[in-house]
Amino acid sequence: MIKIYKAKDLPDRSVLSSPKPTNNVSGIVSDILQNVRENGDKALLDYTKRFDGAELDNLKVSEEEIKEAMAAVPAKFLRILRRAARNIRAFHLKQLRKGFEIRKKNGVVLGQKVTPIEKVGLYVPGGTAAYPSTVLMDAIPAKIAGCAKVMIVTPPNKSGKVNPVILAAARIAGVDEIYKVGGAQAVGALAYGTESIPKVDKIVGPGNAFVAEAKKQVFGTVSIDMIAGPSEIMIVAEEGEDPGHIAADLLSQAEHDVNATAVLATPDEALGSKVAIEIEKLLEGMSRQNIARESIERNGKIIITRDIDEAIDIANEIAPEHLELVMKDPFPYLERIKHAGSVFMGENCPEALGDYYAGMNHTLPTCGTARFSSPLSVDDFIKKTQYAYYTREALCEVADDIAYFAEKEGLTGHARSAVIRTEK
Repeated sequence: MIKIYKAKDLPDRSVLSSPKPTNNVSGIVSDILQNVRENGDKALLDYTKRFDGAELDNLKVSEEEIKEAMAAVPAKFLRILRRAARNIRAFHLKQLRKGFEIRKKNGVVLGQKVTPIEKVGLYVPGGTAAYPSTVLMDAIPAKIAGCAKVMIVTPPNKSGKVNPVILAAARIAGVDEIYKVGGAQAVGALAYGTESIPKVDKIVGPGNAFVAEAKKQVFGTVSIDMIAGPSEIMIVAEEGEDPGHIAADLLSQAEHDVNATAVLATPDEALGSKVAIEIEKLLEGMSRQNIARESIERNGKIIITRDIDEAIDIANEIAPEHLELVMKDPFPYLERIKHAGSVFMGENCPEALGDYYAGMNHTLPTCGTARFSSPLSVDDFIKKTQYAYYTREALCEVADDIAYFAEKEGLTGHARSAVIRTEK
């Protein structure tokens, strides 16, 4: 049963869950990465046989396999994937940045140019669950940014095949290459390159504890997006809202992971009690009932607040991945939200809209990192380069200031490089 608290009695407002550490993850991952770095494809093929039970001759997914997948996926699902992709493209096209240039009267030119990251690797989980939505969310912003090569790594099944829905989503999103490898070894392949898999400049995408640790360890060799934690949802609901709808939305995240967190804050104590009852009813019909139940019992909370304002304050303290404002008119409260990955507004906007269809990105900051970070976007696939041009006359005007500044920092070489050009 989900726990119910009065806000004043809540023992700790830092209610987000953290994944339980797996013994010696860091050491295991370090060994895997070193093996991939030294042995390339051989290490990848060995790990794929060991961890995925698949014996492969070729790591790259062929065009024939992609065509077979497109034929195998139901036509209805292909249509839905294409509609979702259109929505995601439309949203992310608005994020495109342009450079700028400043020209001064004395001939000085200052500017910034925007350049796409050249090669990007997308990690897509496989195994028992396949997430074509992750393919769309990661690949489409990269293609919009203009990345020259967008590649996927994803584990195969025991037959050496990639789930057809993953391949179909990749084709719809415009992915350039797909490789049958998962786990920390896939991250290593993207970071260091092997005989088959080119080295990339950035790795994005969620994974298990070993994938997350591998991304940590290769950061610096390549860029990464973020280290994703367990899924989170917080709902702020006003009096009289539908308890069944709220319960369903809380469970939509609880079913992800036993470490997931689902929280409701409301001033309506009767609503809180009804939601707790509805959760128990809905759990009975869930395909991932055991996972959802453990998540709710371990991390679920209903918080009874003085008013909506206090509920919003708690949401800002938690900084949740997903925040729902379940109320008739949520817009007056939007400006008060300081920290959240995505905000879902109103009575008819479940978090699942953002996961699949609305167009916003579902790769979001977790574990309170929404206090300082943002959803995955086109910005994650570009880099900015500054440039400057000075005429000799313009340099002469400021050379003494530069030299004085440099000397105050004890850097006489810097000072000399400025004034030497002004000497006759």
